[in-house]
Amino acid sequence: MLSTLRRRLLVGGATVAIGALALSGCTSQRDDNGGGGDAAGGDVDSTFVFGASGDPSSLDPAFASDGESFRISRQIFEGLVGVEPGTADPAPMLAESWEQSDDGLSYTFQLKEGVTFHDGTEFNADAVCFNFDRQNDFTGIAQSESLSYYWGKIMRGYADTGTSIYGGCEAVSPTEVTITLTQPYAGFIPALSLPAFAIQSPAALEQYQADEVGGTSEAPTLSEYAQGHPTGTGPFKFDSWEPGAETTVSAYDGYWGEQGQVQEVIFRVIGDTTARRQALESGSIDGYDLVAPADLGALESAGYMLTNRDPFNILYLGMNQADPALSDIRVRQAIAQAIDKDQLVTQVLPEGTTVASQFMPDSVIGFNSGVTTYDFDQDAAKALLAEAGFTEANPLTITFNYPVNISRPYMPNPEQIFTNLQSQLQAVGIVVNPVSNEWGEYLDLIQGGSTHGIHLLGWTGDYNDPDNFVGTFFGAKSNEWGFDNAELFSALTSARGLATESEQDPAYQALNEQIATFLPGVPLANPVPTLAFAPRVTSYPASPVQDEVYNQIQLSE
Repeated sequence: MLSTLRRRLLVGGATVAIGALALSGCTSQRDDNGGGGDAAGGDVDSTFVFGASGDPSSLDPAFASDGESFRISRQIFEGLVGVEPGTADPAPMLAESWEQSDDGLSYTFQLKEGVTFHDGTEFNADAVCFNFDRQNDFTGIAQSESLSYYWGKIMRGYADTGTSIYGGCEAVSPTEVTITLTQPYAGFIPALSLPAFAIQSPAALEQYQADEVGGTSEAPTLSEYAQGHPTGTGPFKFDSWEPGAETTVSAYDGYWGEQGQVQEVIFRVIGDTTARRQALESGSIDGYDLVAPADLGALESAGYMLTNRDPFNILYLGMNQADPALSDIRVRQAIAQAIDKDQLVTQVLPEGTTVASQFMPDSVIGFNSGVTTYDFDQDAAKALLAEAGFTEANPLTITFNYPVNISRPYMPNPEQIFTNLQSQLQAVGIVVNPVSNEWGEYLDLIQGGSTHGIHLLGWTGDYNDPDNFVGTFFGAKSNEWGFDNAELFSALTSARGLATESEQDPAYQALNEQIATFLPGVPLANPVPTLAFAPRVTSYPASPVQDEVYNQIQLSE
């Protein structure tokens, strides 16, 4: 099994609402490696093979935040709160209902009865408290951004740091549980739809020593549980993980809900975008995400069904202020003005992609249409560099980190994006030192350490809340950005506690302006991700937040 943590994408999560995808049906041809087997009582091949762009980073969702990990987690695990199909809105899941106290600090959940984990143990209020207490009690390397990213970002810390907003959990009865916070957090309920907050079997977590993680923040190691024993309440149970090859899950006979048509799912790792297209065309996979822009026309002409997700994401160029040069606002402004975003979008990114002006899409509360921008101006960029002491005789030399052999919804072709931006920066006299890493090592480097410079990353929204974008990025000190801005941190903390949209909207508009003038990075674009499917897929539950559970897929003969 994989010993070194293969990390994530910020991404955690999302894309757009498009509802169920209606497609035409006919028989699919498969090779010997494509899986098979008929559903009971029918002639449909009940194995669904999905072409994944990379390995999961972890099978323990508490120690993951990337899209590939969460795609698998959503089949195995469920949380208290789910997502209304086709939307970004929260909906009951393992909790049938909930009530919030008037002060916004207490949430009482009524739990679903008769639910079991895949190991046969009972889901109840004690299991809920075990999971929440577990994450709050993480210590040492387990607190690293490269592991428990979401707990640290959303709960703002851990029990031993004194900064956690988690106040505790009380099992009132087997079917009623109360979770308290120490500060109001308006996004708490939608945040619980994240796989990172899924409820896992306490028995399995203890048996397989889920918290026994090691290594360093830049190269953490997985526990036995996270490598081969994920145990949840979802419609599919874990079967196997062959790192670099595939992950397999199969229908859980004791599932409390409707099992559906699909009885086995194989997530086959195909890192190259062209190879994913060829696998679909050969019939060895049934579908894949993140279709390369160059492949769209050919697939459409050949009759494959394509669906675009609205761009609920952001691609950005991050700037690590732990690098002395990048701590100078004039250098950051020069980099921003050196970039022609329109050229980047036109030459490299998918059709329909929009240029970004801030670190959230325009569909999110608090988007500021009048935010300060840094228009493409090479002369202005050169003048700012000279002001900062960098001239043709003494040029700025900077490390440019970027990932390879990966596609993300916000970054379908990182190598091409890097090449385009490298050329633009060199045009104003910046000397670029390119450093590339495979996806897992890349995220460990950017989020687990300080030895990086400018870098490509992004985010696909997990739920429709401004804190999920700017609060996640800039709400506290982090290795990625390398700055300490108490004024910004305080303003973001205050904004996340506002209860109504009428209060949130002006607060986050002001925050977007504050972020723009501080300029921790350059928001680049909102790319359009595309899925492609074989004709036998007649319905796919496309979700704005990628909350796609495969018991809802419909297949034809």
